[in-house]
Amino acid sequence: MENDQAPAPLTPAVFHILFALASGDKHGYEIAKQVAEDSQGRVRMGTGTLYGSIKRMLADALIEETEQRPAPDVDDERRRYYQLTEQGHRALRGELARYAQVVAVARDRDLLASA
Repeated sequence: MENDQAPAPLTPAVFHILFALASGDKHGYEIAKQVAEDSQGRVRMGTGTLYGSIKRMLADALIEETEQRPAPDVDDERRRYYQLTEQGHRALRGELARYAQVVAVARDRDLLASA
């Protein structure tokens, strides 16, 4: 059922995980590394936050485990790989649009000028 209301803003952890998975399937450690890289080291996601968020995101159908895996000789069979669902893509696009709107207002107010 479609809803005309904008989805609720995402928590920072959920946003960063969705953003990391937007570039492709990853296992937990890869997600944490991608978050650190994307944030230029400003965001470091601990295992409790990461896996707690993943658990909730699976339940909310924002992500799903993927069956595709690397070759067994280069992979640990215990790893779980995750990918965005269509709902996850929509949530990420909605959050990015929200961020873009905030940046546009900040520009209009000349709040982004270098100090």
